[in-house]
Amino acid sequence: VTAASGTYESTLRSEMAKTEAPTLFQVNGPVGLATWKDYCYDLSGSDIYSHLKSDDFALKDGDAVDGIAYVIETYGLIYNKKLLNDYINTDGAVISDVSEINNFDTLKAVADDIQAKKDELGIEGAFTSAGMDSSSDWRFKTHLANLPIYYEYKDAGVDNLDELKGTYLDNYRAIWDLYINNSTIDPSQLSTATGDQAESEFVNQEAVFFQNGTWEYDAVKAIGDDNLAYLPIYFGVDDANEGLCMGTENYWCVNSQASPEDIQATLDFMYWCVTSDAGVNAMTSGDKMGFNIPFKSNPESTNVLFNLANANTGTPVSWNFTTMPSEEWKNTLGQALTVYAADQTDANWEQVRSAFVDNWATEKQLAASNG
Repeated sequence: VTAASGTYESTLRSEMAKTEAPTLFQVNGPVGLATWKDYCYDLSGSDIYSHLKSDDFALKDGDAVDGIAYVIETYGLIYNKKLLNDYINTDGAVISDVSEINNFDTLKAVADDIQAKKDELGIEGAFTSAGMDSSSDWRFKTHLANLPIYYEYKDAGVDNLDELKGTYLDNYRAIWDLYINNSTIDPSQLSTATGDQAESEFVNQEAVFFQNGTWEYDAVKAIGDDNLAYLPIYFGVDDANEGLCMGTENYWCVNSQASPEDIQATLDFMYWCVTSDAGVNAMTSGDKMGFNIPFKSNPESTNVLFNLANANTGTPVSWNFTTMPSEEWKNTLGQALTVYAADQTDANWEQVRSAFVDNWATEKQLAASNG
């Protein structure tokens, strides 16, 4: 059964109420799991679980494995190798090789210098526009916002919190400032800048850096596979070890209410999908699903960004935005970021901090009371 765009949850509720309910379904991380955990068969003893590359791609409730990721996606700073090399060859360039960009301070120095030399380089900016139109703002109110959450969770040794301290919001501000002040457009124009606009700027080689992910390959391959490369979003916290942001929002779950025979058949089917030649080809081939799968059988991909991501040796930054309490939280944060971009005062940043910290606690409480 295929749900129409934006209707997966309502379709699943309808299907689960039927006599012949689905035996295989999907949840989107811990928030989705909270709704469906009573329907999730424990996959900890399954063959497919033993075939996962890493336990990081299992969705757990205590010791039980309630879901298993079936696709990995990765985001960071996609960059144009030719344009960056053009910069390196300018007089007074702050680096002599891209390998020197391995921390926030160097990334900032390079971006500032590229911006100062944009006319000489024939480009519009170091970074593509950080548009805050709804087609683009998820890159910053969700994906970029993942980093301060990741490091706060890491400090606490947890994978979720009902309240945040905002320990790393100064780092968040620093990278946001870097994006918006070394961009193809003025920060005051970001409220209406779109995702297509940023994509076009990168493809037309008007900017060196583009925060985005492996899903963008079909769009950005126009600049040439050999011209594409990835950098982590260096955050100034653990830059020596930080890798790309790697994770998933998509987990397979098996309906525990199904018959034992149907459960076993579903487990067999899932294992076939990620181990057999036909199944793996269907999952990973560029002309089929084109997934980067988190299993031992994952082959080299026709998606160059997948292969670059898999080759990255840093510690992956896990996807913690699946624990964000609500769309309202994201939208409030996005609005505050947009106001701050247009007028970069400490007072306006305090509104970002409030949207991040205070509204997190509010929305978490609201979710708990509704849940």
